Amino acid sequence: MHYPRHECISAYDEELAFFGIIPEIIGDCCYEEYKDRKRENAERLMDDQEENKDNKLPNMNFRETMWRAFENPHTSTMALVFYYVTGFFIAISVITNVVETVPCGSTPNQKDVPCGERYTVAFFCMDTACVMIFTVEYLMRLFAAPSRYRFMRSVMSIIDVVAILPYYIGLVMTNNEDVSGAFVTLRVFRVFRIFKFSRHSQGLRILGYTLKSCASELGFLLFSLTMAIIIFATVMFYAEKGSSSSKFTSIPASFWYTIVTMTTLG
Repeated sequence: MHYPRHECISAYDEELAFFGIIPEIIGDCCYEEYKDRKRENAERLMDDQEENKDNKLPNMNFRETMWRAFENPHTSTMALVFYYVTGFFIAISVITNVVETVPCGSTPNQKDVPCGERYTVAFFCMDTACVMIFTVEYLMRLFAAPSRYRFMRSVMSIIDVVAILPYYIGLVMTNNEDVSGAFVTLRVFRVFRIFKFSRHSQGLRILGYTLKSCASELGFLLFSLTMAIIIFATVMFYAEKGSSSSKFTSIPASFWYTIVTMTTLG
């Protein structure tokens, strides 16, 4: 007997119980998958029970109240206000990161001057305001977390740190071009602030859970696509090898043509 991966684990267990079938007869090919899904479902139910239990507690301490407000902003007006304020600053931060690269006129020495260089003070002030809000939010979450070590290891906590780290590194850097050049690429990590929207969007969280549950299938699809790209790129390279005007100078140089052809025309 097999366990289909798309099947609801609770419904599957109900079917087994109804027909009097023991789970141990599930085939080895999918028994581990069955146990993993059953364990995940049990952990999810336990988390739901703890959350419902916490919601019924009349006397919670300050940390528990704060953590509950972060995890469920609709519990109080202040939590909801802070939720929308942080969401607003996330949007401002992402928009600022994009707009500062847009050309804003020219100078005698430079044809196109980015807005970030032309209005340095304004963009620095906006970035500072956003980083201050993000820093306060992170420290408050760290203070209120039931397990600080577990919180610091979580994906969203790492994203929070990576999003604000370039700002503080930029403050302590010297004006030496050799030193600043080594850290200039850290500014690209500011784009990770967009992932902070996942806390403010249930749809994004559902998408993340869906991708996680389909990771093996997506991995196989990517592996199959990679094999096809290598095969057809090799064919294109050797087919055009005798032509002096060929743009396929190597097999890796043929990858782009193959990828574009397979993903847009195929």
